Amino acid sequence: MTDIAAHGLIRKADHTGFTVKSLDDSLSFWVDILGFNHLYTNNYEASEFLDNVVGVKGASMTLAMVEAPCGHLIELLEYHAPQDTEDYSPRSCDVGSVHLAFYVTNLEQLLQKIETVGWLRLGTIQTVQDGVRRGLSLAYARSSDGITLEFLQLPDTPEVA
Repeated sequence: MTDIAAHGLIRKADHTGFTVKSLDDSLSFWVDILGFNHLYTNNYEASEFLDNVVGVKGASMTLAMVEAPCGHLIELLEYHAPQDTEDYSPRSCDVGSVHLAFYVTNLEQLLQKIETVGWLRLGTIQTVQDGVRRGLSLAYARSSDGITLEFLQLPDTPEVA
């Protein structure tokens, strides 16, 4: 088996993409609520190029790119065609389910804030009790689009005298 990373075939991650129902609503969440920077928005009409990139004949979309405070890029995609799109809202345990995780400074405050715009907690805040991540608090939340985010809060570090 070939070690892809050792051969330099993958250099670094570029972005994470999410398909959404409403680009306007999604931009409002990512920019106004989470404080990400809106970099640009582009429209892509149906074309052979787009068909071959996304693997969907007749696809057209609007794409917006936002940047997290940590520098990670999030690509938001609203498809206008084809018309027979399906909602995909798997449970966290379902094969194909994906989530993206961010470190935060106040987990409870962030969860309360995103709940005001329709995001749902998938459980309660949990704190790791042992192992390498002991003291780390975390929680999952999901949008009406089926996007799952994990938020992580590091334990308070005591001051060293």
